[in-house]
Amino acid sequence: MDVARGDERGMTERVLTLLGLLERRRVWTGPELADRLGVTPRTVRRDVERLRALGYRVHASQGVGGGYQLGPGQDLPPLLLDDEEAIATVVSLLAGAGGAVAGAGDAALRALTKLDRVLPTRLRHEVRALSGSVESFGAGRTRVDPEMLMTLARACRDEVEAGFDYPSGGQVRRRRVEPYRLVASDRRWYLLAYDLDRDDWRSFRVDRMSDVSARTWRFRPREAPDAATHVQEGVASRVYAHQARFLVHASADTVRAQIPASAAVVRRRGGELCEVLSGADSLDFVLMHVLLLGHDFEVLDPPELARRCRALAERLLSAGATISPVPDMEGS
Repeated sequence: MDVARGDERGMTERVLTLLGLLERRRVWTGPELADRLGVTPRTVRRDVERLRALGYRVHASQGVGGGYQLGPGQDLPPLLLDDEEAIATVVSLLAGAGGAVAGAGDAALRALTKLDRVLPTRLRHEVRALSGSVESFGAGRTRVDPEMLMTLARACRDEVEAGFDYPSGGQVRRRRVEPYRLVASDRRWYLLAYDLDRDDWRSFRVDRMSDVSARTWRFRPREAPDAATHVQEGVASRVYAHQARFLVHASADTVRAQIPASAAVVRRRGGELCEVLSGADSLDFVLMHVLLLGHDFEVLDPPELARRCRALAERLLSAGATISPVPDMEGS
């Protein structure tokens, strides 16, 4: 590869990276983009002009709160979809975001947040009207309002505060949060956000929210936990009165196929071993579910659960001792 061709490929990759950054957040300053791309602010200005030449409307504003912003356009470059194609694409993605196809919802939502930046304003009311006509059937995620998902997705992308009403302790309270990620499980949508009133990270079920709104106040992102892991551990164990850990003598893939992701966290321990973290309001309930998996296992935590295992084992042996053995009929 000659030097000129290598420089051209590097520039193309950089411009595509710049486009991805502009799609992820509402406003970027020139120095912020320069730092992310590892170039000078002058190079950023040149790459912005290259995006504009490709048909992307990149707005630049001065002063406090100013910077570069990707705006809606007449077309959807570089796809150049016409109005009917744009509407069909967005409505299909809305259906996928709320549908039951495993793994499709979160990908559809990511695509929607990108299209939202360049969808012409004149088409938005038609998209809203048509999205209300989309339904699905069969088992899967709890249905949620696509517009609510979009509002939360925009707030995560633009790093702006969000508010919503949420039931807690038998009452509905207004929550103010810094949204971080939307997480899709096999059954529900969750929002991982920093709760400003409780000064801690919290997971919220989207289907329990109402009156969702995004504010214009931007926040500086905090150091966040891994979103999917944090939400899964919360749903599977932290919300319950008791938590338990087991070492199961089977592969992680085998056990994951037996337990819903919302019921337990399964971690690889190498070879034919895995660790299972789960919770319930009764330790006996957790123990029963692990027992019914049909694999040998050991209790790692808590110690009282190991004692409970021995007590239950003695009770089961005692119950079995009262039954006469079935006679061997072979040879009779």
